[in-house]
Amino acid sequence: MRYDTSLLTEQDIYLFREGRHCRLHERLGAHFLDLPGGEGTQFAVWAPAADHVSVIGDFNGWDSESFPLKPRWDSSGIWEGFVPGVGPGALYKYKISSGGSVFEKGDPFAFLWETAPKTASVVWKTSYDWRDDGWMAGRGGKNSLESPISVYEVHPGSWRRGGNGDFLSWREMAPLLARYAREAGFTHVELLPVMEHPFYGSWGYQTLGYFAPTSRFGRPEDLMFMIDTLHQEGLGVILDWVPSHFPDDPHGLARFDGTCLFEHSDPRKGFHPDWKSCIFNYGRHEVRSFLLSSASFWVDRFHADGIRVDAVASMLYLDYSRKEGEWLPNVHGGNENLEAIQFLRDLNTALYRDFPGIQTFAEESTAWPMVTRPVHTGGLGFGFKWNMGWMHDSLKYMSKDPVFRKYEHDSLTFSAWYAFSENFVLPLSHDEVVHGKGSLSGKMPGDEWQRFANLRLLFGYMFAHPGKKLLFMGGEFAQGREWDHDNSLDWHLAGEEPHAGVKRWVDDLNRVYVEERALHELDFSREGFRWIDARDSDNSVISFLRFGKDSSEAILAVCNFTPIPRYGYVLGVPFGGRWREILNSDAGLYGGSGTGNLGGVEAEGELSHGFPWRVTLTLPPLGVVLLKGGEHRRQEAGKAETLEAGEPNSKA
Repeated sequence: MRYDTSLLTEQDIYLFREGRHCRLHERLGAHFLDLPGGEGTQFAVWAPAADHVSVIGDFNGWDSESFPLKPRWDSSGIWEGFVPGVGPGALYKYKISSGGSVFEKGDPFAFLWETAPKTASVVWKTSYDWRDDGWMAGRGGKNSLESPISVYEVHPGSWRRGGNGDFLSWREMAPLLARYAREAGFTHVELLPVMEHPFYGSWGYQTLGYFAPTSRFGRPEDLMFMIDTLHQEGLGVILDWVPSHFPDDPHGLARFDGTCLFEHSDPRKGFHPDWKSCIFNYGRHEVRSFLLSSASFWVDRFHADGIRVDAVASMLYLDYSRKEGEWLPNVHGGNENLEAIQFLRDLNTALYRDFPGIQTFAEESTAWPMVTRPVHTGGLGFGFKWNMGWMHDSLKYMSKDPVFRKYEHDSLTFSAWYAFSENFVLPLSHDEVVHGKGSLSGKMPGDEWQRFANLRLLFGYMFAHPGKKLLFMGGEFAQGREWDHDNSLDWHLAGEEPHAGVKRWVDDLNRVYVEERALHELDFSREGFRWIDARDSDNSVISFLRFGKDSSEAILAVCNFTPIPRYGYVLGVPFGGRWREILNSDAGLYGGSGTGNLGGVEAEGELSHGFPWRVTLTLPPLGVVLLKGGEHRRQEAGKAETLEAGEPNSKA
């Protein structure tokens, strides 16, 4: 045993103790070294309460005496040592003695684990030749607040499976997912947590391997290959990440060195009542360094374009899901988790500082202010926040029989009043199609035709509404049954009507959303949205305008939430000339009745709804129409510029 191969410097220890180290994975854990004196692996683990720590593995018969580690002299609580002859692929654990008890623990910094239910860590030296230079150089533009962002949310274990129902590997999945998402017009793919998790049924949200992709689908290089493939197809990649809690499996982080090292010791702060799991101690500097390093690891090593932070609300509130007497107030007597708030600010500060062009997303379900505002102004510093209010209100409204929707009209229009308070993503996520909630199509009322029309209407309303978009897999072709993580999606439905019609509708929504700047450029500015009529509850119709930076053009969105066609429906518009119908959810191509406006309408010069012009429309049943106006103004402006430049007039 040699102890002169430490990867830790005094600066590392200082940052670790300060809670500001963002690259601990380069120092702690197992690192294969090829030294002049021979190759082997350097091990380092944080276990300050331990009396004795040794490395056990398949290379020493799991013998606790042959490879003891030595505590560092600096009282950091880190044990380390070099084990000669141990290389990539070796299985190992740490055997920790503390206070008379003995524990066998996996490595918190392992880059690879055995496939569950096995529990050993694996020594691994990742090597991959990335080919996404073009994407990485320009991804800032693809991820900006002004860009179209339409996210396809995917659970890797159930998106698609092999012929025998087996998991697809990352490499098998890569070309299929990349081609499918690109052809459907999505701009990004979001993967439910890919980090190692012992219980498959947690969908990855009970994470133990904060530095290792799950081995269920292959090796780390295989996941890199999939992300690389998605990038080469022009798709961004967002990874779900869970710093809010972790499971209490005996081989994991819980009571790691015989004490509550990563979690709070008081269950009123350290145990999550909903998920029966442990809560990180955000007030402990070393724990913050662990989590900061994990987030940085996925962005750095795996080229993630975004991190979606799960369950942020549970981190912010000390009384989250707790009754009176089951929680402890902060030093000011309030219910805010001050340590978690500071951690989230530190997290966003570090990620945006170190990785320009990426974005962070908060799944935050309350009215906590300034989630997506900069840290220096008092915000949490996230780039985007999931709009859970829009999702709940919209699904509640859509589930109503159209006869009764006029009594729920305010729940439909309310979201527009706060749409610009944060940088919102509109999510129709996995959480809405599990635990007895049924599929999206199953939530829609009426007979089969009405259910599919309602679903197309919901998607059209979503894509016209301010905010970026997210749709969980299967929704794009109206999966009929509730999502089941143990089985593939029902892909045979995607080619059958009326499911295929919904799929064509989503494809075209994505295409138009990307093409039309008015639908995405000013998502977070009031200048990009204006009501025409939000009060027509008797007819259950809403109408509004979307603008881009070029205000000479606009998109008119009109939604009819009843099965009654509306003929001669008059609306005010800001421009004269032709308003071209660019999308109609009731078109026969999508499975509709074919009711519409024959390609467009001409505006008349008469005051209506506070606008100088008006259009008279036919509104399809349970349908949404998008019309584009102002195109003639752009054409006329272009002709004027041509003449001013001195080019010959073609009519001369």
